[in-house]
Amino acid sequence: MSLPDYVVMQEFFMRELRLMHLPVAIKFFFDASELADFLSVAPYYVPTTPLTFCQAEIGARMEGLTILVEREKLGCTNARYIFGWKEFDDAEVKSHVKYCQDIEQASRFVQGKPRLPERQLRAVTVAPLAQSIGEPDVVHFYCDNMQAYHLLGDWMATQNVHPFRPLMSVNSAACGGNVFAFNDNQANLFLPCSGSYNSGKTERGETNLTIPGKHINAVMQRMMMRVEEKGGAAITRLGNPFPGANICKNCPLIVFKKGENSAVTGA
Repeated sequence: MSLPDYVVMQEFFMRELRLMHLPVAIKFFFDASELADFLSVAPYYVPTTPLTFCQAEIGARMEGLTILVEREKLGCTNARYIFGWKEFDDAEVKSHVKYCQDIEQASRFVQGKPRLPERQLRAVTVAPLAQSIGEPDVVHFYCDNMQAYHLLGDWMATQNVHPFRPLMSVNSAACGGNVFAFNDNQANLFLPCSGSYNSGKTERGETNLTIPGKHINAVMQRMMMRVEEKGGAAITRLGNPFPGANICKNCPLIVFKKGENSAVTGA
């Protein structure tokens, strides 16, 4: 089966979901030849100084750049641990004590995070979906709650998954949330961690939704069907362009009047 047109896909999601951030196509490279092939054809950028993974994603979702991140340019120990570029150690545990009741719980929390196999990842790239070369491993959306609701609802329908059970780990939002989706081949919905909220520039209250790359076309096709048949991508208000009318569903019913025997003065 031929790959979808990711330029068309990005334009569709940006238009129909009213996204503020470009969807981020993430690719994990474990094979040296595959990485070399990518580097030979992709116009890519590298961080000038070591960054966190969520900072690297800024280049993709806000600047429209393809960013190559290798171990020496990843400045976040949490992400290094998640990507298998750092072993479990006391320093990592101590950095999580503030989230936990004691050191023993911090150790369990760190060891319970999703991880890639140790010392096998060669590099990871983040790019605007439109610049994806081949099928991305996961597609990461920085979006609001209702945009996530539509994307996730369509993923559940197309993949026949219900109920949906996401995974969130402390202090490892973008790195851990995407690796979980990659490892388990399922969508994920997770809040920003303290690092990604501040350094990742998500102070508008964005949430994180990531969908396996092999599922993203089915999600788009289902959404396109509503646009073609109903006139808009919205599920909640069929026939309206997303996000539809941002009003209470029963607005005319939310009316208050003074109680018959009320002692309250005024209108």
